[in-house]
Amino acid sequence: MMGNIFAGLESFGLKGVEEVDVFQENGNEKGEASDKNEQKKEFTEEDFIFEKHYTCPVCDNEFKSKMVRTGKVRLIGADSDLRPRYQGVDSLKYDAILCPKCGYAALNRYFNFVMAGQAKSIKDKISTNFKYQPEEGKIYTYDDAIARHKMALLNTVVKSGKNSERAYTCLKLAWLCRGKRELLMQGEHTKEELTDLTSEEKELLVNAFEGFEVAFGKEDFPMCGMDQYTMMYLLAEMARRIGRVDEAKRYVSKVLVARDAQQRIKDKAFDLKEKLQGK
Repeated sequence: MMGNIFAGLESFGLKGVEEVDVFQENGNEKGEASDKNEQKKEFTEEDFIFEKHYTCPVCDNEFKSKMVRTGKVRLIGADSDLRPRYQGVDSLKYDAILCPKCGYAALNRYFNFVMAGQAKSIKDKISTNFKYQPEEGKIYTYDDAIARHKMALLNTVVKSGKNSERAYTCLKLAWLCRGKRELLMQGEHTKEELTDLTSEEKELLVNAFEGFEVAFGKEDFPMCGMDQYTMMYLLAEMARRIGRVDEAKRYVSKVLVARDAQQRIKDKAFDLKEKLQGK
């Protein structure tokens, strides 16, 4: 006999709890869990997005661009070439900032860094012919994101940006092509669409690899947020993906023998070495 264990809770406004069994199971418990699941909100990509204010360093125009609420997204893993994967949203789609007035665009980490001579080149070679095509919808589609990143890549060329910036933008574009391909594979698609995206991704990885190789010998570290051993590993993995096996083996060996490389990167390098065996 349980007795009136919950007597006295009336003062908290709780009535009718006197007969509650402390160890009640199954029926009520499952029902309560079901109710909680029904009440739990299913997040969509839109829930992770907000509009951030920017001032264009080229034309001083003030505008808004969609961004990911970093505190709300959860990292669930990464591809072997370090492409991050987040639950509920591909944050890579929101990394390119585009001024709707003059056409200046860059990855978020580079957006504010423009010298006077670079701004003039952008105005002369991009702004004079630029016509903004507003994105429809409350999120950026992969097509939106790819177009914005291509504008960022064009700007890096026009402003004679560093090789690392050009390479990193190519890498981000390659990841977006992969993301779009993966999305298409979940629904209706044609073989030609997947083939084209695969080819475009490989071409962008080739450009990223070659750009990072040049930057590796000329620029300081950290580079694009990476130390030299992370960059070596990335070069090795990109080389593997584009079929340059000898170069992949050369870079991965350098990581494995480096005394001050982080263990996390060494573990990735060891896994890559296993993939390269017999090739």
